[in-house]
Amino acid sequence: MSGIGQLKSLWLDRVIDSVADRGRELLNLRTNGKSSTNIERLCLALLSENGEASGTALACEVIRSYNNMEDHERVAFFEMLEAKFGPDEQAIITAADEFKASRELDDYLALSKAIVPPRQNLFRRINVAPNGINAIVGMRADLLQILEEHPPLKAVDADLRHLLTSWFNRGFLQLQRIDWHSSATILEKLINYESVHEIQSWADLRRRLAADRRCFAFFHPALPEEPLIFVEAALVTGMSTTIAPLLDMDAPVMEPKQADSVIFYSINNCLEGLRGISFGNFLIKQVVMELAWEFPDLKLFSTLSPMPLFTRALRDRDVFSRQRLSSILKEDAEKLCAAADENDVTQALPKLLADPIAHKGLLQRLLNRLGLAYITYAKRNNMPYDPVAYFHLSNGARLERINTFANTCPRGLKESAGLMVNYRYIPEEFESNHEAFIHRQEIPLSRTLLKDFRALKDSWH
Repeated sequence: MSGIGQLKSLWLDRVIDSVADRGRELLNLRTNGKSSTNIERLCLALLSENGEASGTALACEVIRSYNNMEDHERVAFFEMLEAKFGPDEQAIITAADEFKASRELDDYLALSKAIVPPRQNLFRRINVAPNGINAIVGMRADLLQILEEHPPLKAVDADLRHLLTSWFNRGFLQLQRIDWHSSATILEKLINYESVHEIQSWADLRRRLAADRRCFAFFHPALPEEPLIFVEAALVTGMSTTIAPLLDMDAPVMEPKQADSVIFYSINNCLEGLRGISFGNFLIKQVVMELAWEFPDLKLFSTLSPMPLFTRALRDRDVFSRQRLSSILKEDAEKLCAAADENDVTQALPKLLADPIAHKGLLQRLLNRLGLAYITYAKRNNMPYDPVAYFHLSNGARLERINTFANTCPRGLKESAGLMVNYRYIPEEFESNHEAFIHRQEIPLSRTLLKDFRALKDSWH
């Protein structure tokens, strides 16, 4: 956000704070100096309050009360929202019957109003408080932590997700480049939010923001210092197939105009409360366009992506059954069993993967084959098992290359036996690839992978 924009935001925050302070005075007058500490009564009062100052003050009080709660009290708060601020089922049935009988616009509008639960309006009113949207995002982050143990609260999450999807619509998001001159607050958050390749130090961050690197993020006007999602990219020559050179703090800085390729090597969603609200599909495509405009000679746009669930999938017998593994590995079965001192190749593989570097020569070819099978055939709920694969393929990327021993750090070896993937973004193919994947579950493949993909079909099925 520009300096003028930040000043306007600060000025507006002060105005809202002033309104809230006046509201507190009015509320104290109305209650003879006493204020309710019961959050249910506060929420009911907020829903019924029409005064601007009083409403803002009540919204602030709800947030303050929530922030002071212990974990068990927050569970009770969400249970109260589910039980007492849900839709009126009888009102919905009555409105539906009336609309079914009349088909009149007024009855349709009455039905639409009846369907909306009071808690949605409650969250909208909380949002008028200074930094209210940040508080609501934080509430959803807390809610997501307890959903598995409290399934009925999914109704509350559905309302929050509905509202946040509207409030964080792409039309409201602002794409900004982050560089070493960005605010210290934003730079510190990059360090904290980076979850793919940990930023080791400020020196590491500075190298990632050097002239031959780019970092772009989406921001929301209501959260000017809070990146929602950011992508890190390297300007290079050719397609990068290992991660170490891109993360080397001592690597010489390349003249950006000499680059012919861009490698996206880290994409991070920042706020847990916005989980499931997608920005990445817009972000990476827009960054491709930005860089193509800045550097017209760029020929290749590709990721170097992790395969975070690969080794877990290998252990999942609903995915990689013994029969599938045996068929995929049959050409190398004898060598694998000898190296692991096992008779069964499905028992030999996990033994060797416990230390893949020590068996690099033996594993390299078959890991490539297993990685391709994992990306193209492994499914959960009829979707790709790998969430990173789904993200890029649904965005219109092409599966370009599987890279063995591309990430040999401890985490990379543990999660993916060192495998990484190049997904290639070709602007002219975005839409056709997206349509093929979404509607026909077809995965666009490079020519070098197509033959191996077809060869795996019999083994998998």
